[in-house]
Amino acid sequence: MTIMDEPRGRERRKRDVLDRLERETDIWVATADGDGVPCLVALWFVRDGEALWPATRPGNPTGRNLGSGRRTRLALGDTRDVVLIDGEVDVHTREEVPAAAAEAFRVKTGWDPRGDSARYAYYRVRPHAVQAWHEVRELPQRHLMRNGTWLV
Repeated sequence: MTIMDEPRGRERRKRDVLDRLERETDIWVATADGDGVPCLVALWFVRDGEALWPATRPGNPTGRNLGSGRRTRLALGDTRDVVLIDGEVDVHTREEVPAAAAEAFRVKTGWDPRGDSARYAYYRVRPHAVQAWHEVRELPQRHLMRNGTWLV
């Protein structure tokens, strides 16, 4: 999109968000520890239709924060084409992760954390809020999901 394009309606934005979640490999993952110290990293992820599944080591700051805080904000895009997803987190060891989610992750990224020599976990993020906008002109209708329900 360019700044000269007409603002997208919510239906179009939802389609664009779902498309990006299928084709993009990296997502920004924001967390905080118990003292409120923020952590922001990009992780590979896959979407299974209902949830997003990033994977990381459970002992690093992001893994610890996701495991203890059970909440995250995910982001796609740059400052002119933004997608923000707030979600609840469930932790799955590589032995506990549903096979379909792990296999989809492997197919999309070309890497299987289950076979890595380091210990990895998968983090199921169930969205409860989604916002998307391109430039300031789309801010008024940026909310696409609230309380886990799509508004469109």
